[in-house]
Amino acid sequence: MQRLPLAVALLLAASGVSAQEADTLGTPLGHKEVTPPAAQTSMGDLLSKGYQIKAAIPNGSKFVVFMQKDQSAYACEMQSLTASRCGTLN
Repeated sequence: MQRLPLAVALLLAASGVSAQEADTLGTPLGHKEVTPPAAQTSMGDLLSKGYQIKAAIPNGSKFVVFMQKDQSAYACEMQSLTASRCGTLN
């Protein structure tokens, strides 16, 4: 269970390096961000599927919450008490 924070830190560090090497950062203005169909979900959906909250980290006025079930992990951005968006980490 203590491997999750280390894995998340390594993943974030690696993604920062690859973002610096890319020609463009993020989605160009005027284009919709394309996400795989099952890659985004809500925190409520994950909780109802049995995922557990492993860590919560403040990020400005929002929180990033890491959830895990077995070998599957998600990072969720809590925008408000009722709005969240989650993406898979693996």
